[in-house]
Amino acid sequence: MLEEDEWRIVEDQLIGAARAETRGGSDALIQAALATYERVTGFPASNVNALYHHRVALYGPPCRNCGRPLRTPEARLCGSCMAPREGP
Repeated sequence: MLEEDEWRIVEDQLIGAARAETRGGSDALIQAALATYERVTGFPASNVNALYHHRVALYGPPCRNCGRPLRTPEARLCGSCMAPREGP
């Protein structure tokens, strides 16, 4: 999972790849984004679209019952164990 400062680095490369795709030359930029993700997280990713879902800010805090992240920052119920969220 990427923290916001890490996400900005990968996002810049993804934006560059999207712009280059309209000109027919995004493969090298996509590979650079995947390589950056692996360098930052230590996990190799093969699908560039998956990078958009590996951002900590998209999820809520860990569930106090099972420890998994809540599915959204506003979630009031854990999607895994159905425990209610405690606190604000």
